[in-house]
Amino acid sequence: MTLSPVLTFNDGNTIPQLGYGVWQVEDDVAEKVVAQAFEAGFRHIDTAKIYGNEAGVGRAIERSGLKPEDIFITTKLWNADQGYESTLKAFEESMERLGLETLDLYLIHWMQPKQDKYVDTWKALIELQKQGRVKTIGVSNFTKEGLQRLIDETGVVPAINQVELHPFFNQSELREFNASKGILTQAWSPLGQGGELLESPVIAQIAAKHNATPAQVVIAWHLAIGNVVIPKSVTESRIRENYAALEVSLDETDVQAINGLDQSAEGAGRIGPDPAVSDFA
Repeated sequence: MTLSPVLTFNDGNTIPQLGYGVWQVEDDVAEKVVAQAFEAGFRHIDTAKIYGNEAGVGRAIERSGLKPEDIFITTKLWNADQGYESTLKAFEESMERLGLETLDLYLIHWMQPKQDKYVDTWKALIELQKQGRVKTIGVSNFTKEGLQRLIDETGVVPAINQVELHPFFNQSELREFNASKGILTQAWSPLGQGGELLESPVIAQIAAKHNATPAQVVIAWHLAIGNVVIPKSVTESRIRENYAALEVSLDETDVQAINGLDQSAEGAGRIGPDPAVSDFA
C-alpha cells in the first residue's frame, strides 16, 4: 500500500498530506466510512464540532485496531465557542466525543472578524499546546490580515491554514503568503462542488493521459503544488479511488494547465463564504 507523503509543520510535527474529510456526514455514517477510509489506506481524518460526527469518528478510531501514533486526527472549534474560556471547554467536549487524550491538530474553524474573538481564542489554543493536550495548532478560513494579527499579537505562527481551494479558486496569493510565514495550506472542497470541475475538458484530457479519473487528477494537482488535501466521499469505491490518486504523478505541463483553470481574477470561482466578511453561529 502506498503511504501518503508527509509534510512538516513549523513546530516540527508532521501531517499526512492526503487525508479524509467528513463534512456533511451523519454520525452513524461517519463511523462506517472512516473505517472504510482506514482500510483504503488513509491515516489522516479531518472532522469538526459543527459536523456533528466527532463521536462517530471516535468509534471508528477505537475499533480500527490502529495504533494512536499511526493516526492523525484534526478537529475544529466552532464559531459560537470562540473566546478563551469557552474554547478550553469546547476542546474538552470534543476530546470526550473523539475518545482521545491528545489531539494531533486543533483549528479555529472561522475567523469571525465582526465577533473579533479570534485572538483570545488563539491564546487558548496556545495554552492547550503548552499543556500537551494538542500537538499542533492552526486555523481554518483565515485571511492574510487575520493571520498576521495572530502572529503580531501572540508571537505564535499558526502551523496550517485550511481554506477553500480547488483549481477554479486556487488561492495562489494566499498560498504564497502562507508559505512566506511557514504556514502550510490545506484545501477544503478540493474537488469543487456540483461536478463542474470534474467535467472540465482540461481535467478530462490530463486524466486520459495518465489513465486516471478526473478526481484523481485534481487530488494529484493539490499534492503537486504542496497542499494538504482532504477529499470527502461516502462511497467506498470512491474513497479507494481518491486514495489511489497517490499513484498519479503530474508533470509541470499538467500542473500549469490546471493552474490555468483559476477564475479568481474574474471575481469568480469561490463556492463558500468569504472569511473576510463572514460571521455566523
